[in-house]
Amino acid sequence: MVLMTVFLCTACGDNKIVLTTGFAADEIFRIEGKSCSKAEVLVYLTTLHNQYEGAFGDGIWAVQVEGMPLGDTIKQTVLARLAKLKIMNLMAVQYQLQLTKEEQEAVKKAASEFYGNLSKDEIAAMDGVKKVTIEEMYEEYAIAEKLYEYLVKDVNPEISDDEARIITVHQIRMKNEAQLADIKKQIDDGEDFDTLAYSDNEAEEVSLSFAKGEMPQEIEDACFALGEGEVSEILQTEDGYVLYQCVNTYDRDQTEAHKVQILQQRRKETFQKLYDAFAEGKDIYLNEELWAQVAMPEQKTTTSDFFDIYEKYMAE
Repeated sequence: MVLMTVFLCTACGDNKIVLTTGFAADEIFRIEGKSCSKAEVLVYLTTLHNQYEGAFGDGIWAVQVEGMPLGDTIKQTVLARLAKLKIMNLMAVQYQLQLTKEEQEAVKKAASEFYGNLSKDEIAAMDGVKKVTIEEMYEEYAIAEKLYEYLVKDVNPEISDDEARIITVHQIRMKNEAQLADIKKQIDDGEDFDTLAYSDNEAEEVSLSFAKGEMPQEIEDACFALGEGEVSEILQTEDGYVLYQCVNTYDRDQTEAHKVQILQQRRKETFQKLYDAFAEGKDIYLNEELWAQVAMPEQKTTTSDFFDIYEKYMAE
């Protein structure tokens, strides 16, 4: 699922979309030597259509996203994803990256399974897509994934406990400072923090877990300085006033999970910097007339496993 992370919320960025003519009959767009067909777009659209409908029901298509029908939003997302995929394949040429024989065989097996599962209606919904097109799509996807791994291979995987440390605190929030000061006095006199937190509290949640950089600096400084069981002074926030008690100065499981998140973010940032430098100035030549004809599938189809089948074979 590496590329799903890379493509998440992706956009065409600084790549200018140029409307022009001179395309092949089924050509949606072109970037330098890479072309994208209508069938490729419809494979993605059909897959995403059925994933959304399977998860949320057919009423999902009434949803508007920033004033735009969800179907149109997905269509724009598919254009951006495919454009990024094509640019990544152009970039892979620069690094002389190719699939191994084993990877090529896996691509063929994945394409055979996906295409073999398609009904006549599904093939028609994908503009009469051919098996060779599915093979090419899987191959481009695999090369893009290989490029990503190549570009991030030198990212340091070592994350210190201190950098990734997750702490857990309990909080009591009040809009009235005097009320919270009275609660603080009760705690100082020996009253149990949690007893008061669950009886006299305007916070929606008592327990919070967070890492450095996730809370306002003043709160972070105060909470990370606490020992287990210690209570902070009253802190002023945008919503009023708050007291914290440290419950756990080092949540091992959450800290280890946070290390994975930090590494993923470092890898993503490293890739994006290199990708942006390569992609700068590469125009997307769009077949406006054909693109306007592309829409989410209307007929009922069932395929939604384009990426699942890829993972099945390429993860082996």
